[in-house]
Order: sequence, then C-alpha cells, then structure tokens
Amino acid sequence: MVKIVHAQTVLTEDELAALKKKCNESSTKEALSMAVQHYLECEYTDLDDKMWTKKLEKVVQKKKQKKL
Repeated sequence: MVKIVHAQTVLTEDELAALKKKCNESSTKEALSMAVQHYLECEYTDLDDKMWTKKLEKVVQKKKQKKL
C-alpha cells in the first residue's frame, strides 16, 4: 500500500506561474506533481559525480556529431 502525504513549499507568484507555463498546466497541484516526478526521474538530478560525467559525455558526443 502506498502512503500519501501532504507537502507544501513557498514559491513566488512568478516562480509558480513559470512552472505552470513550463508544465502546460493551469493547476498548481498538477504542475508541482509533474515537476517532482521529473526531478525524481531525471538523470541530471543525481547529486554525485556520475551526473556531471553523463552530462559531459553527451556534450562531447553532440560536438563530435556536429563535426561529422
């Protein structure tokens, strides 16, 4: 069984508006849910050295492809 908790944070109106726009959502709840889900799944949000290694590898690969 999954436990559900209520969580809250403080955002400026501009931050919330930008998040809703980026997520293409009018609902605060849905925009925040999408942002959290993305953060948890995104390979670039790992806070260790692997994150930067992956990002740099992709940048190098893109530069090599452009040269070809």
